[in-house]
Amino acid sequence: MLTGFSQREIRFFVISMKDRSIFIRIPSFIACLLLAWLPIAIPIYALVRDSNLASILGTLVLYLEFLGLAWWWNRRFYGERRVFQRYGLIGGRRNGLEFGLGWGVGLLSLAILLSLETVFGWVAWRVSELPVYRLLFEAVLVGSAVGFAEEFLFRGWLWDELRRDLSVSMATVANAVLFALLHFLKPFPEVIRTFPQFLGLLVLGLALVGAKCRTEERLGFSIGLHGGLVGGYYIANVGQLIAYTGTVPDWVTGIDNNPLAGVLGVGLLGSIAWAIFSRKFEF
Repeated sequence: MLTGFSQREIRFFVISMKDRSIFIRIPSFIACLLLAWLPIAIPIYALVRDSNLASILGTLVLYLEFLGLAWWWNRRFYGERRVFQRYGLIGGRRNGLEFGLGWGVGLLSLAILLSLETVFGWVAWRVSELPVYRLLFEAVLVGSAVGFAEEFLFRGWLWDELRRDLSVSMATVANAVLFALLHFLKPFPEVIRTFPQFLGLLVLGLALVGAKCRTEERLGFSIGLHGGLVGGYYIANVGQLIAYTGTVPDWVTGIDNNPLAGVLGVGLLGSIAWAIFSRKFEF
């Protein structure tokens, strides 16, 4: 990973880093990741004319390098041999069932939210022009990919680093805040306009950490819950199944057509978090 450095320099780096605080370890990890990514990313963005394709390729390379660095980081710094298992990627029937349960909870929660908005007359339903099989396939693919990528990052690697220095309660709050902040890097006027999105992300982050803790540090339910919410949003919006009637402000139903980015959405996510932390779900 750290090409261009001598064995002596790498040894000093490892010895000096493994006992440092998270305020040193996490920025150092990010710096190493960027050093490995930029030599590949710069040519991609310079040579690929399609900006969307360049962004996809750049992000894919970044995440693959993140996976490799996380594996190296844990083995070299902490002597961990089963790195991904430590982060919660544990094979077996139980984790698979929890993944399916999470998907079901995510989809059902979003369906309940949209049903309430329909009853109140805030949402009108339409027939999608996309084939049903294609819409469902894409929703499962996108939801599972986003769920895995973000949960491995936030509830896997980041949670493990935070827990090495902090108590469970402090690590939970820190994880949720960082999760929300890193999704909310935008100009200040947009921050004000879309503030319910931040609250929703914060509460969702708390719920996902709670799910990780409740399942003995397995990631199956967290990935499934995250994926189910993203997949349900994909079906409703990409499939153009719903249209807001405008009878109430966007901050009630969902800013930018995101049903989880309004007051009702925040309430829904809060209910999920409450159910997880109060042990209403049986795993």
